Amino acid sequence: VANPPDRAKDDSSVGAKNGQLSRAGSLTVLRRTNSKSKLASSSSSRTSSIAESDSYASVDLGTDKLPPIDTPEASHVCSIRLRNILRRIQNGEVPKEDLYKNLEYAASVLESVYVDETSTVKDTTKNSIEPPTPQPKSSKERLTDEDDELSEVEPDAVPTEVRDWLALTFTRSMNNVRRRGQEKPKFRSVAHAIRAGIMVDRIYRRLSSSSTLHIPPAVLQLLKGMDDWSFDVFALNSAADGHSLKYVGYELLQKYDLVTKYKINSSMLDSFLLQLEAGYSKYKNPYHNLVHGADVTQTVHNILSQSKLAHWLTDLEVFATIVAALIHDFEHTGTTNNFHIQTGSEFALLYNDKAVLENHHICASFRIMRSEESNILNHLSREEYREFRALVIEMVLATDMSFHFQQLKNMKNLLGMPENIDKQKALSLVLHCADISHPAKDWSLHHRWTNQLLEEFFKQGDREQELGLPISPLCDREKTLVAESQIGFIDFIVDPSFTVMTEMLEKILTPLQKAARSEEAISEEVFDKSDKSKYVLSTPWADCLAINKNKWKEQAAKDAEERKRKEAEEKSKVPNSNTNNNTTKAPVPADKATPVVNCSTGKGGN
Repeated sequence: VANPPDRAKDDSSVGAKNGQLSRAGSLTVLRRTNSKSKLASSSSSRTSSIAESDSYASVDLGTDKLPPIDTPEASHVCSIRLRNILRRIQNGEVPKEDLYKNLEYAASVLESVYVDETSTVKDTTKNSIEPPTPQPKSSKERLTDEDDELSEVEPDAVPTEVRDWLALTFTRSMNNVRRRGQEKPKFRSVAHAIRAGIMVDRIYRRLSSSSTLHIPPAVLQLLKGMDDWSFDVFALNSAADGHSLKYVGYELLQKYDLVTKYKINSSMLDSFLLQLEAGYSKYKNPYHNLVHGADVTQTVHNILSQSKLAHWLTDLEVFATIVAALIHDFEHTGTTNNFHIQTGSEFALLYNDKAVLENHHICASFRIMRSEESNILNHLSREEYREFRALVIEMVLATDMSFHFQQLKNMKNLLGMPENIDKQKALSLVLHCADISHPAKDWSLHHRWTNQLLEEFFKQGDREQELGLPISPLCDREKTLVAESQIGFIDFIVDPSFTVMTEMLEKILTPLQKAARSEEAISEEVFDKSDKSKYVLSTPWADCLAINKNKWKEQAAKDAEERKRKEAEEKSKVPNSNTNNNTTKAPVPADKATPVVNCSTGKGGN
């Protein structure tokens, strides 16, 4: 929740720096000065104040009539106001300025409650003649009376480090609550602080999700399947009216809590995603378009989440991985790197014939992220930006197929020393596998992707023919053997890549299994129940690859029979001709097909 401009420099208010969600994804509520306003002198006036504030809290969203933060009725009125705001957010009725003021008020009430709970009661009547004024009902009792939708937090459920975090978050310094001779905060008060903090956090998140992007119900329903391996991105794109990349990008940035952690402005995020879609649509490619970008990004997410690799990464590394997947083919021209080199295109000249398209994807994307209206990185520190950019560059460059075999060779060498596996190289292999993953998806998806990819190849072949250039492999409409080429692509490219990636994931995540016993770093469900020392990785791609390969073999056999039939018909039409002049090369057997590396993904070098 951004600060209003007129409060940006007001030290007395809870600003964006002090009142926002922390980088750990949790609500930060800071205590202010320990000054307290005087309590009301009579119970009658207090009752009247409560009734008036109660009514005001449920009708208006202003804060001028709310009771002082340190009075007994403050927490009660605050709870009414927060629930009122929750209801209004669902209807999109809360102005950002009012939300800011109310969250500031709620944070101040929590601070007061916490200070009240942890302070030591001093004897103030030592020199007093009159008897002490009866103390009002304690904050602890008031909070205990409140009904809450959240279940009670049990003491055993919160480890020591969480208690330390709460102390640090709510009091700025551990020294403020752990001074020698002072009593530690009682757990029940801390539990109430958690519950109140979660409510404010919910308001923040609900406003964030409702104000940044309104997702159509049909799209929202399909996004629930984002964790599926064979996610139907075509159905999503249809329901999203051609905006699948936008919704996938938004959903994943929210899913990993990156919008909150890196304070990504909603309008900037929307502008960034829309400009990405425009760039992917620039050349109207049948294959390398925004749907492919959305598909690869969802596949990367599936690998990160289902393998639990995300536990191995920092928030910044997850952020860079998602963005790298989103931009990895931005403004793809629908032609290969070799085509750019052979034609001496502007891109080839600019990037000296080296990873021509990949360099352009990166450069053009970062230009967008540098623009004022689409700068989703504006809250990164200089060091974070440098690390983010380096990782994105490494990952996207690794999608150049000319690096394919060297990339696999390097990773195989590292598998013997898993402790030396570099995160950049590991994530680069994940993105590379996601980029070539359609043969490892359900047949209906794979077959559709294949047809669209071939159409893109054929368009390049048509241009090459017009320019008098040799037609690239798989780009000739008349001579391409589709089934045989896909069998070779699976056997020589996709299957070996996924095999190496699977072994890499097991090498990386097996040591984390030991830590999971004590630290719960990874969910227990991913481990073999009979052997807790063995990490079991789900590999849905293995079955898909086997099924799709068999289907292509069946198709290859049918195609071979069809070619023989046509050859026989041609021979029967030309009697007494020299059969030696009409012989045709025998088709390449399916299991001996030669892979065509460059055109299988539309990328790569020679």
